[in-house]
Amino acid sequence: MQKQLSPGLSSAKWPLERPIKIPAPKASLSLSREEKMFDTLGLIYTVWWCVMLFHPLHADIQCTGSEAQESPIMNVKMNGRKMELSWESSKNFSTYKCTIIHRDMGSVQTEVNSPLCRFPVEQYIPLHEGVFFIIEVPNTNISKTCTFIPGGMNGSAIENFSCVIYNVSLMNCTWQAGKDAPGDTQYFLYWQNSGYDDARECQLYIKDENGRNTGCRFQNVKIDTDKAYFLVNGSSKDSRIQFYDEYIKLYKIEILTPPLNVTVNCPRGPEACIITWQPPLTSHVKSVDCFQYEISIQNKDEPKGEKKDQPVRVRNYRYEFQNYNEKKKYVLKIRARGKSCPVSSIWGEWSGPIEFGRGKDYFIFVILFLIALGTMLVTLLLYCLFKRCCSFKSVFPPVPQPRDKFNASTDEDIQTEYINLPKKCCTEEIAMVEEMP
Repeated sequence: MQKQLSPGLSSAKWPLERPIKIPAPKASLSLSREEKMFDTLGLIYTVWWCVMLFHPLHADIQCTGSEAQESPIMNVKMNGRKMELSWESSKNFSTYKCTIIHRDMGSVQTEVNSPLCRFPVEQYIPLHEGVFFIIEVPNTNISKTCTFIPGGMNGSAIENFSCVIYNVSLMNCTWQAGKDAPGDTQYFLYWQNSGYDDARECQLYIKDENGRNTGCRFQNVKIDTDKAYFLVNGSSKDSRIQFYDEYIKLYKIEILTPPLNVTVNCPRGPEACIITWQPPLTSHVKSVDCFQYEISIQNKDEPKGEKKDQPVRVRNYRYEFQNYNEKKKYVLKIRARGKSCPVSSIWGEWSGPIEFGRGKDYFIFVILFLIALGTMLVTLLLYCLFKRCCSFKSVFPPVPQPRDKFNASTDEDIQTEYINLPKKCCTEEIAMVEEMP
C-alpha cells in the first residue's frame, strides 16, 4: 500500500504543509513567572493551529497485480489535478495501456510508450468519491489494478457545496459540515482558477455561531473558459477528516447583472414606444451577440388579481412596444441570460422598474373629494356651535298651525271651558292710617 498525501494537487502549488517559525527568545532574562507561562501557552496555541490548519489530505492507493509473482509495475502515483498517472517499472516495455474509471463519468482509456499516462484534462474527474485505474502491458498478461480511496472518517467531509458569482467579480461559496464530523472539526477551502494558476486559500471565511468555517467570500474573480478546481479539507483532534473536491465552470454559476442604460421613448399618438438598452457587464465576454433578453411590461393600473402579460424574449437591443396607450401607466423591467456562448444560461437580475405613460388623471377626483370632505367638516362644526351656544327654539320658532274648521269648537264649548277654568283666590288687605293730633 502506498499513501498519497495530496491527491489531485501539485505539491509545489498547494500549501498543505507550511514551516512553523518559532520566535527567537527575548534578550531580557528577567521574565516573571506569569510572562513565561503566557509565552508558553501562546506558543502551544500557535503550533496547534498551524498543525490543524495545514494538516495534509488523506488518501490511499491500493493495487493488486494479475499474477501471483511480483508485478514489474510499482510505486503507482496519481495527480488528479493534472490528470496524470505515473509508476515505475522494473522492465522496459515499449507500450502501456491506461484506463481510469469513475462511477458517474464512465471510463477513459489511452496508450503511452512511457510509464506516464496523461488523460484528457477535459474529463475533470473529482477524486473524493474514489476512482479505479488499470495499467496494462499489451500482448502480455501483466497488469495492475488500483483503487484510489480517500482516507478519513466516513461522513466527515463537507456537504452541499455550492458557489455563485455576482456583481461581475465577487464569488461566494458555502457548504455544510459533515453529518458525522467531530465537534471540533474545522474546514479550509483552496481553489485554482485554471491549471496554470497557483492554488489559493480562502482569505475571508464565513463562520457559523460555533466559529466553524461554512463558506468563503472571494473578490476580483476572473472567469476563465477552463473549469476551476475547489478543494475543502478538514482537521480535527479526534480523527482524520475526508476531503471534498469539485470542478466547476465559473461562467455557469454567474448571476448576470441587469442590462445597462435602459431607455423608453414614447412619441405622442398611436405610434409604438421604442425601448433600448445595452448588454450586462461581464468579465469574460466581449461579444454583444451572446445574450437573450426578457422584457416585462405590465399595466400599473390593473388590479393585482388580473392576469399579467407574458414577458417577451428578444436577441437584439431594441424592442417596439405596439400596444402602447398613453392614457395608461406601464412598468418596464429587463433581464438577460447567455445564449450560444460561454455565458450563464440562468436568468440574471431584473433591472430597476421604469415607469412610462400618463396613466389615469386622478387630480379631478382628488379635488372633488377634498371639496366634499370640507363641506362635511363645516356642517359638523356649525352643528356643534349651535348646540352649545344657542337654543334651536329661539333661532327657529315654531310655525303656527292653521285652524281646523272641521274640528273647531263652538262658542258654547268655549264659554263652558272659560267658566270651568279655576279661579284665582285673592285676599285684599286694607291698612288704616290715622292722623295723630
